[in-house]
Formats: sequence, C-alpha cells, structure tokens
Amino acid sequence: MAELRPVPGGRETPQGELRPEVVEDEVPRSPVAEEPRGDGSNSSEAKLFPGEEEELDPRIQEELEHLNQASEEINQVELQLDEARTTYRRILQESARKLNTQGSHLGSCIEKARPYYEARRQAKEAQQETQKAALRYERAVSMHSAAREMVFVAEQGVMADKNRLDPTWQEMLNHATCKVNEAEEERLRGEREHQRVTRLCQQAEARVQALQKTLRRAIGKSRPYFELKAQFSQILPQQCHTYSRVPGERGSVAALAGEGLPPQEQL
Repeated sequence: MAELRPVPGGRETPQGELRPEVVEDEVPRSPVAEEPRGDGSNSSEAKLFPGEEEELDPRIQEELEHLNQASEEINQVELQLDEARTTYRRILQESARKLNTQGSHLGSCIEKARPYYEARRQAKEAQQETQKAALRYERAVSMHSAAREMVFVAEQGVMADKNRLDPTWQEMLNHATCKVNEAEEERLRGEREHQRVTRLCQQAEARVQALQKTLRRAIGKSRPYFELKAQFSQILPQQCHTYSRVPGERGSVAALAGEGLPPQEQL
C-alpha cells in the first residue's frame, strides 16, 4: 500500500507520484518612482519650474534682429520694384497711344520725313564715335611722348656709366625702347581710326543737309510726331534703368540676409 505524504495545501500525495510545483499568485507591484541618478543622465527629462526659461544666446538674438531688418528692407525694395514696373508700363502705353494719335492725325508726311530723322540719328552716332576716336588718339600721343622721355632718361644713364656698362641702365633703355615702339603703333592706329570716323561723320552730315533740302515740307509737318518720339526715347531708357536697378538692390539685400546665423560651432 502506497505511503501518503502530506502536501502543502492539505492534499496527500501517494509515494512515487510527482508532486506538482506550487506557483504563487503574482501580485502586481505598485510603481515606485526611481530616484534620479547622481550622474545627471536624466537632467534633460526634468521639467522646468514655472517661470523658468532658457536664456537665448546674445549672438543669436543679434542675428535674428539682423534678419528681421533685412526682411523689412527686402519688402521695401519689392514695393519699389512694383512701382517701377507699373510706371514703366504706364509710360510705354502712354507713348504708344500718343504716337498713334499723332500718326493718324499727320498722315503720310511721317513716312516721307523718316529718312531725314534716321540720317540725323546716324550723324549723331558718327559724331560720338569721332569724339571717342579723338580721345583715344590723344591718349596714344601722350603715351608716345612719355615713352620717348623714358628713352631719353635711359640713354643719359647709359652715357653717364658707359665706362662700366651698368646692366640696370641698359635694361631700362631696352624696356623704354619697346614702350616707344608700342606707343608709336598705337598712335598710328588711333590716327587712322580718327580719320576714318571723321570721314563717316562728314558723309552723314552731308546726307542730313541733302535730305533737309528735299524733304523740307514733310519735315516741317511731321516735326511734332518726331519730337514727341524723341521725348519718350529719353524717358523710357531712364525708367528702364530704374526698373533694372531695383532687382539688383533686392539681390544685394537678400545676399546679406542669406548670410544668416553663424555656424553652430562658432556659437
């Protein structure tokens, strides 16, 4: 007969029978707040007390103010750009309307007199080219005179030290001689160019005089149209210059604003 052994819990287990393990009921443990470690690893998770704020780096504050100012300047420049664009379009439309009105009123005399005014424009351009060529020729003459003066000074130095042939003076003389040759070529080139544009200017003036005699009547009748056209031809380039200048100012301000904050490693 099997011997019974007492089992915890009140039941007796026969000898040779495995005794089941008793699993204690798991009792939920109440959460206990962990104490903060002494190494400060949880400091980033700590909440700030009411009224406590992190101070902003003064350099960052300064850069932010700089960016705000640049933004205001960009807005002002954009307003100027809009105004310039509106003014340019208004003048362009007004000029086209007035010229069309004048053209309808004056009729065919405009086309008859157009070669005369075209010849006047070409004569004016030829006169400007003549003035530029004259300035270039005068500059070449001055350079040639200065180079010849350098040659004279270098020759005097070589003659003074001819007994020992100082290489410095000899080098200076060679350099000055090359300058004289270059200046002489430039002077001759400028002289030929000045003569060429002078002939063109004279031809243009002669053509203006000839057309003025043959088209006198048409020129007189169409004068209001071409005077109005010349007036608008002066106003529009000025307004176009203003219109094209404003985006450049905007780009400069934007470039300054684009510098932004300094790199983080500099803070």
